[in-house]
Amino acid sequence: MGIEHLLNKEVEIEITGKIICTGILVDTGTDILVLFDGNEYVYIPIVHLHKIKEFSAKDRQVDFPKFKETLGNNEPISYRKILINGKGKFVKIKLSETITLHGYIVNVLNDYILFYSPIYQVILISMQHVKWLIPYPPLQTPYGLTNKTFPIKPLNNPLARSFEEQLKKYEGDLVVFNMEASSDKAGVLKNIQNNIVEIQNASGEKVFRKLSHLKCVSLALKEPISL
Repeated sequence: MGIEHLLNKEVEIEITGKIICTGILVDTGTDILVLFDGNEYVYIPIVHLHKIKEFSAKDRQVDFPKFKETLGNNEPISYRKILINGKGKFVKIKLSETITLHGYIVNVLNDYILFYSPIYQVILISMQHVKWLIPYPPLQTPYGLTNKTFPIKPLNNPLARSFEEQLKKYEGDLVVFNMEASSDKAGVLKNIQNNIVEIQNASGEKVFRKLSHLKCVSLALKEPISL
């Protein structure tokens, strides 16, 4: 008996970062769970699953959803399929307890997502660090903005297939790691070698970080990109 026996039951899920999600388990795949929390569908990569159990709270009960989830398309689901089906849609993506990004999935590569945020513009997101993804309703736009408010233009250069190779294209450019611009996680990207990233911070100091610990990288580009 596996997780499938919890389908259509209210559950409590703990994921990496001690993040707790509760709701009705509506679907499972080999590497992803789909939860309905009473308002939204939450797509949770199983790689971050720490614990799942049946949950019953006397003062809280989630009703079964009255609308269908939009990213599964009534087919066997997987993490990659969900991301691909989410291209061009307004979503929120949680990377840690303190990092939640709102914007559009532009492209899905081998191990990273090209993401566009109206606030931060271009962001590369490491797929291994996505804790959950929630699509917004189809007609909702970011922050109530219109397309005229944040005109979208194409990215000039082709994308590399891997997170590491794409980052190498930005050597010499200003970058921010994990949305922490006020720390040693922001500066000029100097070099990437053997899974180690070197940046020069605002004080001119060299700082080295392990690539696999980078959740996301925002880029100081002049132009937004095309969906």
